[in-house]
Amino acid sequence: MQRRQFLTSAAATSAAFASPAILRGATRNNEDVRLLGEVLRTLHPGLHRYLSPSAFEAGLATLDRQWQAAPDLETRFTSLTGLLAAIRCGHSYPSFYNQKRPIADRLFSRKDRLPVAFRWIGSQMVVTENQTDGAWLPKGSVIKAIDGVPSAAILSRLLPLVRADGSNDGKRRALLSPTGADEIETFDVLRGLVYGAPKNGQFNVHFRAPGTSRDAWVDMPAVDLAARKKYIRALDPRSNEPIWQWQMGEDGIALLTMPGWAVYNSKWDWQSWLDERLDSLTGAKGLIVDLRENEGGNDCGDVILARLSSSDIIRPETARLVRYRETPAALDPYLDTWDNSFRNWGDVAVPYSSRFFRLTRSDDSGVIATRGQNVRVPMAVLTSPQNSSATFQFAGLVKATGLGTLIGEPTGGNRRGINGGAFFFVRLPESGIEFDLPLIGYFPEGQQPDAGIEPDIHVSNSAADIAAGRDRVLETARTVLLRR
Repeated sequence: MQRRQFLTSAAATSAAFASPAILRGATRNNEDVRLLGEVLRTLHPGLHRYLSPSAFEAGLATLDRQWQAAPDLETRFTSLTGLLAAIRCGHSYPSFYNQKRPIADRLFSRKDRLPVAFRWIGSQMVVTENQTDGAWLPKGSVIKAIDGVPSAAILSRLLPLVRADGSNDGKRRALLSPTGADEIETFDVLRGLVYGAPKNGQFNVHFRAPGTSRDAWVDMPAVDLAARKKYIRALDPRSNEPIWQWQMGEDGIALLTMPGWAVYNSKWDWQSWLDERLDSLTGAKGLIVDLRENEGGNDCGDVILARLSSSDIIRPETARLVRYRETPAALDPYLDTWDNSFRNWGDVAVPYSSRFFRLTRSDDSGVIATRGQNVRVPMAVLTSPQNSSATFQFAGLVKATGLGTLIGEPTGGNRRGINGGAFFFVRLPESGIEFDLPLIGYFPEGQQPDAGIEPDIHVSNSAADIAAGRDRVLETARTVLLRR
C-alpha cells in the first residue's frame, strides 16, 4: 500500500494491546537488538504471517551474536537487512533513502559498483547496458561470473537479503536487477556489502556475448554512486513535471508508460494530465498501460479504472489489522512518522483476536466511483514482479473486473496479503541505522496462494530479445489489442 494517511483521527489514550514488557534489561552491547525485538513483536502486523515465533526469536538471537562479534556498521547493516528480509514483508527493510547522511555516505557511496545495467532472467545475469567506454560487453550478453564468483552463486547469496512478500522470489530478482530505475540500486548495495570492492579497483567479468560460441573476459573499473547515477532513467517524482509518458501509435493504440506512482511530494496535477489523455481515446484501437518498472505509490490506477468502468467498482473485502491501539511510551522516542495519529488509533481499532485490533474506518470507502466520460477502448496492462504495492492491487482489480488483459510476468506482492498503509521509521539508538516498519496488515478473506497475480498472457523478454532490442511483451500487447 502507499504511504499515505489511512485514518484521519485518533481518540484518547488507551492501554496497549497484548504488548510485552519494553526494553527490559537492556545493555549497551545489545541495546539496538533488544529494541528491535520489542518493536517488531509489539507493532509489526505481519511478523508471523510467514515466520514462526520460534524462528523469529532464533534469528534475533543470531543477530545479537553478530551485532556484538562484528560491531562495524557494514556488518550490522547487512545482518539487520537479513533478519528483516526473513519476515518476508516487502515493506520491512533498512531503507537506503532514510539513513542519516554519515551512514548513507559510508554504506552507499563507496567505489564498489559494477558499471553494468542488467536483468536477472531466471539465474542468468543478462546485460541491458554497458556503462564503461572501451570495454566490450554488448547488450544481451550473459554474465557467468564476477571476479570468479558464478553469477548464480551471487544470486543465491543475495536473495535472502532482499525484501519481498512471502515466497515471491520474482520480486527479489527484480530488485536485484539494476536497470537504472532507482537512484540507489539494491544489487549495488548488497553485492558491495557482501563481497566488498574488487582488488585493484577492477572487476573481472566472465561472459558469453550474443551470437558467439565462446566465453570471454573483460576488466571493468569499479565505480561509485555518483558515477552510477549518471545512468538513472527514472524521472524525479519530486519534480513538478510529468513523470509518465504518453504516445499514440500509428496503429491507433496509445501507450501509457508509468514507471512510478510515488507522487506524494509533487505539485504536478497528474489527475488532470491523465484525464486529458484518456479523453483523447475516442476512436482509438486500445490502451496499453506499461507498469513493468512500477513498484507502487499512490493509487493512480484508480483514475484509469474509474474512466473505463461503466459502474462503481467495489474493492475486495480485506481485514485491516494492527497490533496495537496505542504505542507504548517507552518506544515512542524511537518512532518517527509523518502522521502522529498512527501512534494512537483510539476507538477506530477494535479487538479482533488475541493478537490483533481491526481498523473499522479509513479515508478510503472501498469504492472506486465512475467519473467523467466513459472510455470504451480495450486495455492491456504490462506487468512484472516489480508490481508489489499499489500496482499489485491495481493488477488484481484489473483481473477481477475484466477491464483489461494482464500481459507479462507474475506481479510482486502476495495474494495472502501485504503490510503497509501507515509506517514508522525506526532509528536504532546505538548504531543509528533506520528501518521501515509497516503498521497495517491486509489479510484477505479465505485461503490464498503464496504468490503474486498471474498475468492472463504470460510472456517475457529473453536474452536474445534484449540483444536485438526487441520488446516481446509490448509486441504481444499490441497484437492482442488489434485482434479485438
